[in-house]
Amino acid sequence: MTDQVKDAVRSAVERAAAAGEAWRATPPAERATVLEGVADALLKHAEELWPAAAEETRLPEARLRGEIARTAAQFRLFADVLRDGGWVEAVIDHPDPGATPPRPDVRRMNHPLGVVAVFAASNFPFAFSVAGGDTVSALAAGCPVVVKAHEGHPRTSDLTASVVRQALPDPDLLGLVHGFEAGAPLVRHPLVTAVGFTGSLAGGKAIQKLIDERPDPIPFYGELGSVNPVVVLPSADPAEVASGFAASLTLGVGQFCTNPGLVFVPAEGGFEQAVAEAVAATSGGPMLTDKIREGYLRASGRLAGRLTVLASGGAVDGITPQVFAADLEAFADGLPELGEECFGPSAIVVRYRDPAELPAVLRRLPGSLTATVHAAGPQEAGDLVPVLRRLAGRLIWNGWPTGVAVCWAMHHGGPWPASTAPAHTSVGAASIRRWTTPVAYQDWPHDLLPPELRDDNPLGVPQRVDGRPRV
Repeated sequence: MTDQVKDAVRSAVERAAAAGEAWRATPPAERATVLEGVADALLKHAEELWPAAAEETRLPEARLRGEIARTAAQFRLFADVLRDGGWVEAVIDHPDPGATPPRPDVRRMNHPLGVVAVFAASNFPFAFSVAGGDTVSALAAGCPVVVKAHEGHPRTSDLTASVVRQALPDPDLLGLVHGFEAGAPLVRHPLVTAVGFTGSLAGGKAIQKLIDERPDPIPFYGELGSVNPVVVLPSADPAEVASGFAASLTLGVGQFCTNPGLVFVPAEGGFEQAVAEAVAATSGGPMLTDKIREGYLRASGRLAGRLTVLASGGAVDGITPQVFAADLEAFADGLPELGEECFGPSAIVVRYRDPAELPAVLRRLPGSLTATVHAAGPQEAGDLVPVLRRLAGRLIWNGWPTGVAVCWAMHHGGPWPASTAPAHTSVGAASIRRWTTPVAYQDWPHDLLPPELRDDNPLGVPQRVDGRPRV
């Protein structure tokens, strides 16, 4: 590692920490206005941003324009989150000398952690990159951010950072470093208080190891991979399932963390044939980076060595959508290896004869971001619900997992390895909680209390007072 890389990381973190002092003291309503300004800036500069991303990622214009709009929408969502105020989770317990033991005056709320390190993802050059969900949720919480740009789109990262910085009150609130070697010193820097990451299982484990070696281990919120099982029950329509599956499997050449990698279908009813025909009508495409392409070819090659190829699409740039087939018993015998993610347009279709056999196998799968059920009615899915609820962070009915709405209720996380912290989400309003820490104030002078914890509630935030929501 060169001294130049170390110096660049050190400078970015220290500048961010200095800028963060004023930012955390900025009233939430003012931070909200800043976030809306960033959203406006991203849309204003879309004509500069998407061509750069297209050149580096080979993603189409329509996809990139939509992603810029999504990224701007994320900033607007968090402006709403700040104005709502519920994210601070303000709780007030007035003193009660008659309680056992006697209770003092105790008040609690969430405060920003400090500098957040963000590792940009490869597959979303805007929505999960420099201006992505980790960055906006951290800025909303009052935290400065230092992003390690992804090597797949360095110029896009620089352009995005420039646009965002122009809309911030202090450009140092968003630091940007480049290069694989920048990752370790960024994680190790003593002023970094938390890390956000979207990427591979190997990358996430490497970051966790660095954190564990710190004198003061810090929170790590990583999204590391997911097979997103789909359970098709006998009452589902084979044609609808097949067409929806093929479209979801090949969307973005399969380069989504929510790609449906496992599909359980009845052995009878024509489901397997319908899926084979739908996939055969698809085609591949160029992948985002050579590293991702090589990884896909290795992983799909391993599956081809163990399973029957059910169907292949057309090859483009050497990438072919492929679906493999196995019966339920053979698939179960191949776990855990057959339950690993193959990042790209590849999936395993698993045949079963009796839905009652599914829960035992589903319990053996690794954690996922999503789990999906296709059925004509809810009655036949009842036995699956408790299993799927423990397996995935988002349950989908008669839909497909690709596409993650940016909204208040969204949860984008799940049991390991889908997430390192399944109680937390990387998409949606609740993702702000990752970058906060609760502080309780006992018998604290009223004049020194944060506005959110005062009895007169000058900011009008939701409060829970003496155990009850304040109306």
